[in-house]
Amino acid sequence: MQSNEIPVHSEDERELKRNHTARYYAHRVRESLTRRVVKLICTIFLTFLFIIGLLVFILWLSLRPHRPRIHIRDFSMPGLAQANGFENAQVSFNVTARNSNQNMGIYYDAMEVTLYYQDQNIGGALIVGSFYEEPKNSTALTGILSGGATLTVNNQRWMQFQADRSRGEVIFRLQLTSTIRFKVVSWTSKRHKMHASCAAGVGPDGLILASYRDKKCPVYFI
Repeated sequence: MQSNEIPVHSEDERELKRNHTARYYAHRVRESLTRRVVKLICTIFLTFLFIIGLLVFILWLSLRPHRPRIHIRDFSMPGLAQANGFENAQVSFNVTARNSNQNMGIYYDAMEVTLYYQDQNIGGALIVGSFYEEPKNSTALTGILSGGATLTVNNQRWMQFQADRSRGEVIFRLQLTSTIRFKVVSWTSKRHKMHASCAAGVGPDGLILASYRDKKCPVYFI
């Protein structure tokens, strides 16, 4: 005859079950705490990286070097109206170099100028030796090219000038070349070869046309 009695667990079995349940919940609690600690550490680390990145970005924006701004202020060839003016040809110019950086100075090793007409070199000279330009400052660069030493214009070239003059405009190109370094406090950058190309058009009177005066010159490094 089959017995219908429900088996009764022993006290040891019940104790074992309670211990197993307690260990399970303790493990879950430890796992939850570990996960929270890991998340907290990751959050702190990512926040630290974000703050450092933001500071570096702000520092880069404030110290990012801006290349010099070159403007041609004046340019003239006074004797252009003379038929044989090539014998005493002379060019005068006034250019400004501005350091637009807020906290960065610029060292110029020297500044050379070369005058071009129809992409042909017709003169040039060293217009200033090495100098330092403070932040938010401008430097006037003036010079005169004349005679065989700094300006070479023969009769044939002068006739080309006269042909352009009869059409109302003679266009020259003034190229300035220098080697510059940027300076922040006691740090100085490596040298950069700078070129600025300034178009200069003069009218029949030999004076710069209004459309070229105060015009910004493209500046590039090589």
